[in-house]
Amino acid sequence: MTSAMKKLLPLLDRVLIKRAEAITKTAGGIVIPEKAQGKVLHGEVIAVGPGTRKDNGDFIPLLVKVGDRVLLPEFGGTKVNLEDNDDKEYHLFREADILAKIE
Repeated sequence: MTSAMKKLLPLLDRVLIKRAEAITKTAGGIVIPEKAQGKVLHGEVIAVGPGTRKDNGDFIPLLVKVGDRVLLPEFGGTKVNLEDNDDKEYHLFREADILAKIE
């Protein structure tokens, strides 16, 4: 984890996700134009918040953890710019917005 990601800790039920990169070449070496590339709908969990709070103040833990691969909705999430991100896309999602874990 880079120093910029260590500074960003999601609150409550939010999850920081690094989107997977789009496929830019086929197996045969043909370059796919940017407009023809499909939107990437999966990513890796980088950081998680503590969870939502119950009425008594206890936390309900999240179902995803750091390192999980997840399926994301086509739209949603908040794009986050990190200082040392190496041209990777990071997004903040609520846990309820994540569609599934990929095993």
